[in-house]
Amino acid sequence: MVDKIKQEGLERSQVMETISYLTDVHGPRLTGSPYAKKAANWTLEQLSGWGLENAHLESWGPFGRGWTLESCSVNMVEPVYSPIIAHVKAWSPSTTRSVRGVPIYLDAQTPEELEQYRGKLGRAIVLISPPRQLEALFDPPAKRKTEEDLLRLANANPPESREPGGRSESGRGGRGRGGAGDASRGGPDGGGSSNTSRSAPSGAESPTPTTPADESRATEVPPAAETKVSENPARETNETKESEPPEQPPQPPEKPTEKPTEAMQPLDPRAAARLQADKWQMAFDEGAAVVLEPGRGDGGNVFVASVVMPRNSSDQGEQGSRFSRGPRPWHADAGFAIPQAVLAAEHYNRLVRMLEKGIKPTLDVDIVCQFYDDDPNSFNIIAEIPGMDLKDEVVMLGAHFDSWQSGTGATDNAVGCGVAMEAIRILKAIDVAPRRTIRLALWTGEEQGLLGSRAYVEQHFGKRTFNQEGGRPLASTYELKPEQEKISAYYNLDNGTGRIRGIYMQGNEQLRTTFRKWLAPFTDMESSTISVANTGGTDHQSFDAIGIPGFQFIQDEVEYNTRTHHSSMDVFDRIQEDDVKQASIIMASFVYHTAMRDEKLPRKPLNGKIVMEGQATELEDAEEKIVETAAETE
Repeated sequence: MVDKIKQEGLERSQVMETISYLTDVHGPRLTGSPYAKKAANWTLEQLSGWGLENAHLESWGPFGRGWTLESCSVNMVEPVYSPIIAHVKAWSPSTTRSVRGVPIYLDAQTPEELEQYRGKLGRAIVLISPPRQLEALFDPPAKRKTEEDLLRLANANPPESREPGGRSESGRGGRGRGGAGDASRGGPDGGGSSNTSRSAPSGAESPTPTTPADESRATEVPPAAETKVSENPARETNETKESEPPEQPPQPPEKPTEKPTEAMQPLDPRAAARLQADKWQMAFDEGAAVVLEPGRGDGGNVFVASVVMPRNSSDQGEQGSRFSRGPRPWHADAGFAIPQAVLAAEHYNRLVRMLEKGIKPTLDVDIVCQFYDDDPNSFNIIAEIPGMDLKDEVVMLGAHFDSWQSGTGATDNAVGCGVAMEAIRILKAIDVAPRRTIRLALWTGEEQGLLGSRAYVEQHFGKRTFNQEGGRPLASTYELKPEQEKISAYYNLDNGTGRIRGIYMQGNEQLRTTFRKWLAPFTDMESSTISVANTGGTDHQSFDAIGIPGFQFIQDEVEYNTRTHHSSMDVFDRIQEDDVKQASIIMASFVYHTAMRDEKLPRKPLNGKIVMEGQATELEDAEEKIVETAAETE
């Protein structure tokens, strides 16, 4: 059967065509956006056309509001014209109109130096971060795992935590997840705002735009009275209008060079983060017209995710703590951000150098975005090949469907979707009659914290509650549903375009012999490594967290962390065709073997209190009766 899988996957592959439609045709698939919904409907048509059954969108939520970028223009118009590479952060509001003026660079190394800018940021274009030092790329940005890398993974120690869903032993190769897009490092992330009432993008299913927010929200971020930036009224026109250039603040006083002072010393990372958060809050408080910052990356490539939000004043007093975080930008009650964009580092650095020379470059910035609140829920994409004698048991495979907005979400993660779809297409095309039902799931909300897969797991399999007492962690409580016993495994792909080099066992040593046998036919495809280590940051964790065997494959990094992950150049051209064909074949083979076994895959033990569905309510009712009886006795 493996030979048939290889033949179908190599000679009649459709994986590149699938990925091209998801990226080239449908583009970015930000959760909640009409573009994601349109791409999902196309995906359902493909899956049904391949003969899969029960293809549907399964709702979960609430997620919050959708967002799309309609247009963005950032140009230097004086002293010479120069277009600037800029990408708008997700859930940024629009500028109220085209904003023209000399930018203000917050050149402050201490809180005292920052104070000289207070009262000067209203209606201003703000450059909020220091320039980035760019080095030549003497090391290639693309790489594959070496024999030493694979040996290290093969010899990894078992994870310290024996509890499923614990922290990653091996990490994710630089791909961390904070639960929300963290493009704006150094400030509180999150963001969003109500915005214009423009028409829906072409091809959208007539979603209803959000109307301007009420006054109760507007009070969260006091704007400069004359600018009304935070009110963000509906734009009546998109014509470029020149406003009075913001007054350039005085340059910071020259720092003495004879004798270094404590204030001149480089800030420690925490102090630097506090200062950056203070800069952002000043921009919010004074109603800056737009905030610009340099992006990670170079050569015109920009890494960008979601907006920075103002501090949540309810956290610690009226002003809030420096690191307090309000609602996420997609939440319906997120309140107001200010327009934000990330510039190519080279272009941002040029502007800073000009200002430091006393030259006053004039910028023209025009950002138009759209919010949608007609449906606060999102969806997962589900389709199946029904099983035979063990059809009530399930083997799942999948990847996250959503992406960020600046590129087309190719390596993160149209490639995972394409591979998973191709794997199940291969099995259907060669007429596999699986004993267990094979279920494909493509998730949304992953970029915001594995939201779609977590919702699916809770709806179908159960949930895990983290317990603590006096701040001290206690054993978790697992409230499990009957379906939790019916699923054998979940396989995930979400580390970019690189070929599969093996698999992480997530601390489940019982699987080593089985996985070694399943990988044996693929040594000629350079896939043979088995690691007991955990890896994190993607949707297999949702399954592993409640005791279901959930796995992410070991992949070559290629350009994932250096060039494509959450970047404007995460596009179809970065996909490596031979690699994704290989990955599709191996995923199909693992799913096939899991579906045909006599027994489900062995599981790690759950460390904690296990309660089957219904028992929790009965226990709670019993405890309430005990309390009531005790009270009556007293």
